[in-house]
Amino acid sequence: MTRSYENYIGGEFVSSSVHHDVENPATHEVIGTTPDADADTVGAAVAAARAAQPAWERLPAIERANHLREIAAALRTQRERFAQIIVQEQGKTQGLAQVEVDFTADYIDYMAEWARRIEGEVIPSDRPNETILLMRKPLGVVAGILPWNFPFFLIARKMAPALLTGNTIVIKPSEETPINAFEFARLVSETSLPAGVFNLVGGRGSVAGEALISNPDVDLISFTGSVAVGSHIMQTAGKNLTRVNLELGGKAPAIVLRDADLDLAAKAIWDSRVINTGQVCNCAEKVYVEDEVHDALVERLTVLFEGTRYGDPSAEAELDMGPLINAAGLAKVEGLVARAIEDGCTLVTGGARADTESGYHYQPTILTNADSTMEIMAKETFGPVLPIQRVSGLDEAIELANASEYGLTSSVFTRDISSALRAARELQYGETYINRENFEAMQGFHAGRKKSGIGGADGKHGLLEFTETHVVYIAG
Repeated sequence: MTRSYENYIGGEFVSSSVHHDVENPATHEVIGTTPDADADTVGAAVAAARAAQPAWERLPAIERANHLREIAAALRTQRERFAQIIVQEQGKTQGLAQVEVDFTADYIDYMAEWARRIEGEVIPSDRPNETILLMRKPLGVVAGILPWNFPFFLIARKMAPALLTGNTIVIKPSEETPINAFEFARLVSETSLPAGVFNLVGGRGSVAGEALISNPDVDLISFTGSVAVGSHIMQTAGKNLTRVNLELGGKAPAIVLRDADLDLAAKAIWDSRVINTGQVCNCAEKVYVEDEVHDALVERLTVLFEGTRYGDPSAEAELDMGPLINAAGLAKVEGLVARAIEDGCTLVTGGARADTESGYHYQPTILTNADSTMEIMAKETFGPVLPIQRVSGLDEAIELANASEYGLTSSVFTRDISSALRAARELQYGETYINRENFEAMQGFHAGRKKSGIGGADGKHGLLEFTETHVVYIAG
């Protein structure tokens, strides 16, 4: 039995005349129907957020934090239910879905802890008897537009810092994975959060998303998704001079030097490639490995890739990965691999759709003899595919890595601290992981360079993205 959902606006669930089906990507089963909001509905959500914002801002930050803590506590009581929704809706493995729910609750609590830590500044004046104060204030109304790959956590990544700093928010989930967000709205509706502070509208980017990003009453658009859509959002937001915060694509290089612990490197790269079936913008998408250890690394990676357990996460608990999100995602991966082989890559393992009864499954795949001119080394794959290129040393690896149009994350595997520090200095990426998998901390700052985005998230610096400064000059 499928369940139907409605938009959440101004503290009430508002019926919609148009809905669309949401399917389980592992089975093609329809698991729910969610609303397609039109421009008027989106406008009503923004208006509700705008009306609620002044009173919300006037609350002491610690009171806003208490509302966030209430939401996190309620979420923990429904941990298993939300995890199963994510498994069915996104095809995430059961273990990773539980991590996502737990991390979401922890993230909300973490941001709540900043209530007593947001500080301004006292600036020296050039005039006698004058004090200059710099204060941090909320922007107003935030539009949070979510991706489908970590759909639940991204609610918290956008909502928690926005609300803690005194903003109100309108969330639009991906049309691929909206059910978890609508269930979250049900949870919020049962807490004491004031009406209009949190609003949720469903629908496609071409209608609901477009109405949201073009609304002049939105003060910040926080988007996670593709470079193409991010670029369009910037152009549209520019008409109203609306601020943007964009986390876009990535093509993360993993550099493996001759002195690396190869067992550690292989395991970390495998972890970063099959997590969420490779559908993670910050995880290792290609490898640059020194000649001397190329064969040994490929041998270790092959064992891990061929031992990867995949299937329907709803039916099996102990899996390493599930399906790709949809038919288009599967076709994209298929095409990239086929063209890579035509371009001269050697297929080591995988390279085809998985032999399963249903679902968008693709075999874990390793390609060697790749070079930087190939599409497979430049374009984001978003699937369980790993191209590997030989390099002569760290100089060449850094040069090739920095030639990318992306600059989100990178990783380096070496026992030499000088090599690690040099890579950290010279790699043109927002993050570099040394001798570990690519997975950021909530207290860090997740931000990209180049076409990987503008602004960032997490930690103190991510929190301040949702504020603006107000300088006050006091004479006398």
